Amino acid sequence: MLIFTRLGTAFMIMPGIGDSFVPRNVRLIMALAISFVLAPIVQGFVPSPLPALPIIFSLLVMEFIIGLFIGTLARILMIALDVAGMIISMTSGLANAQVFNPSLASQGSITGAFLSMLGAVLLFATNLHHMLIYGLVESYNMFPVGDMPDPGGMTELLVRFFATSFLIGFQISVPFIMVAMMLYIGMGVLTRVMPQVQIFILALPVQIMLAVLTLFFILSAAMLFWMDQFESGMGYFFTNGGG
Repeated sequence: MLIFTRLGTAFMIMPGIGDSFVPRNVRLIMALAISFVLAPIVQGFVPSPLPALPIIFSLLVMEFIIGLFIGTLARILMIALDVAGMIISMTSGLANAQVFNPSLASQGSITGAFLSMLGAVLLFATNLHHMLIYGLVESYNMFPVGDMPDPGGMTELLVRFFATSFLIGFQISVPFIMVAMMLYIGMGVLTRVMPQVQIFILALPVQIMLAVLTLFFILSAAMLFWMDQFESGMGYFFTNGGG
């Protein structure tokens, strides 16, 4: 039960496995099955013999907090794609084209929804979801059962992951920012040279076309960059957890 509480809570919100389009019963069955599989591996971290019932309840609460924390860290790294998609939409004139993003279960930019769905597909296609499971196993070295997590350290790590996620999203969208800036400069020059031209009517289709072409050329490199950063982020538990 202690193992299932940590793993099940993390699986409920982790990217890919914990997305809103995955039924809850599927997530529960998967978390329960993996808990049984990993039980012999992490059995040494569980107190033996088990303490009294009131203490077990307190341990379950702490395991719930740790699982929620780990799942949130993985989800934050996934949000980098939505950040990139929002910036790309703003620079390409598609900011008003809002669609339902199934990965976040909320409205978002059309580019962010596309990148989020593509990231979820690549997560399983490249076996990066194994990193999520390995990270949960290694978390027992970083957060042993029965030890109260340090709230200050957890908050600092959350802030660091948020900053990293925003930086990843910004780095992915840099080519689009540069293309948009060059287009705006050209529009300004054209307005000065030919004031009678309705520049905004002509510029929007060109802006969208350039954004689509830029996405066509950099999509593979951008997703490879995100996967590398995601793997590095989940590898934090290996380098700092004694694994």
